[in-house]
Amino acid sequence: MHTVLMVILAVVSVLLTLVILLQESKSDGLSSSIAGGAEQLFGQKKSNAYESMLHRATVVLAVVFIVVSLAVLTLG
Repeated sequence: MHTVLMVILAVVSVLLTLVILLQESKSDGLSSSIAGGAEQLFGQKKSNAYESMLHRATVVLAVVFIVVSLAVLTLG
């Protein structure tokens, strides 16, 4: 059972990393603070379905990661 959980944990870890890397940055970094935050305040983009799907997948994978990690700790 421990080996199965470790394999699941490895797969979920890789998937979580990929989903996080696919997401776009929410800020422009230092350049946005120098140029002014008014553009961010008044020019916000609505999130599309792709970004929403990636966000939902990140939350689900993070919860699965935590649950499987706790299961590995309790069994190991």
